[in-house]
Amino acid sequence: MIAAAVTVGVVTATMLGTVAYGRMQARARTISEWAIGGRSLGLLVFWFLNAGEIYTTFAVLGISGYAWAHGAPATLALCSVSLAAAIGYWLTPRIWRSGRASGLMTQADFFAHHYRSRWLGILVALVGIAALVIYVQIQITALGLVLRVTLGDVDGATAAALAAAAMLLFVFFAGLRSAAFAAGVKDVLMVLLVGGLALTVAREVGASSIADLFRRAEALAPAAATLPGRDPAAGLGVTWLMTTAISVAVGTYIFPHMFQLCYAADAAKTLRRNAIFQPLYSLSYLFIILLGVAALVAGTRPPGGDANAVLLQLVTDRYPAWVTGLFGGTAALLALVPGSVLLLTIGTIFTRNVVLPLRPALDERAQLLASRAAMVAFAALAAWLSVGPNQSLVTIGLTAYATIGMLAPGVYLAFLRPGVPAVALGAGLAVGYAAMLLPSPLAAWAAASGFDLGLAALLLNGATVLIVDAALRRGRAPLAVA
Repeated sequence: MIAAAVTVGVVTATMLGTVAYGRMQARARTISEWAIGGRSLGLLVFWFLNAGEIYTTFAVLGISGYAWAHGAPATLALCSVSLAAAIGYWLTPRIWRSGRASGLMTQADFFAHHYRSRWLGILVALVGIAALVIYVQIQITALGLVLRVTLGDVDGATAAALAAAAMLLFVFFAGLRSAAFAAGVKDVLMVLLVGGLALTVAREVGASSIADLFRRAEALAPAAATLPGRDPAAGLGVTWLMTTAISVAVGTYIFPHMFQLCYAADAAKTLRRNAIFQPLYSLSYLFIILLGVAALVAGTRPPGGDANAVLLQLVTDRYPAWVTGLFGGTAALLALVPGSVLLLTIGTIFTRNVVLPLRPALDERAQLLASRAAMVAFAALAAWLSVGPNQSLVTIGLTAYATIGMLAPGVYLAFLRPGVPAVALGAGLAVGYAAMLLPSPLAAWAAASGFDLGLAALLLNGATVLIVDAALRRGRAPLAVA
């Protein structure tokens, strides 16, 4: 009961503060204010909000579970986040300038504007929504897990419904600004809790020090200390680590909600400074991996063998009830904050890039209503998808990255090779998704070699775009005069 009360208390207090802050800052009466905070977020607020979208339950529950189940492959998180920050330093200011100059609000706006193609904007909107629904599924799955562990006997469907409803409340009325406040609360709690657990966990599991903890883990599972980890059949070797890290890094700022965050910043220098300081957060992954290793040493057995629940179970088994409740509340915020921004992004994209092309006469109030209705509908879809067999949060997350990564050629080429026609991007998307989703020689080769399939399909996608573009440019070239 203590754990449940503390968990509910942390979430409720943050939610009330979130709504109050959002209402105090702005009433979100326009779609611009609601969706991108009036393009006025400064460095500190943006830093917390951006971290809130990267360091989610995927990072804490997923990576700790991956460390427990596989060992060394969990270091993927450290590699990918650092690479993503380097790419973000170059890319995000360019996205911001484009959005500010042309009044863009969504990623699909970006594609429709740069490639002068309404149909491409609608296609990108649908692809983005599909990827975001998968990512919302991660957060609902994790939040449902937290509710079941801390609140007791809650069935999966009820937990998913409660999770989706809580996410909607965070941004339904006040929009992006309210999520920024919650992100700050969540990040402070996460750093303090993960750091505190890392400092005390060796003692709690019977080891004399952190070094002794790793020695015990290596004695229990020698394969965990090296790639491919405890399960060689999983194919998580060196090639997998390098190619998957690149795939995640390339796709991090391609997600539609990251575009909206870029548009919300007050200046390009805010984005550059964020890229400089954001990797500091990646140090927390060292502690998260340590906690997964500690669960291995402790012999932690999560319910149903669900790796996603291993850290929650470790805390429940080894720490006082109030710590379990505090961790449960923080873990809930790790799902609620990013999940709410994802749903806000889905609502904005659906209204601006699917509804508006069909109903261009919609006023601001009608657009807000349509966006909020879309949020509810897609939250219900994500909740439905989350009810079923347990999957690793990392596995689901990598699926989302591979799905959205197909849009990367269109983003990068907009700045590196102006004039690429929309039909070339469409051809690339068709080839890339076919290679990734259908049985193909590329898929068989990737499975045999350990090469990340998402990156392989992305490279094929990019090559197709460049080939079609070159062919069309050659066809448009003026005839030589004899």
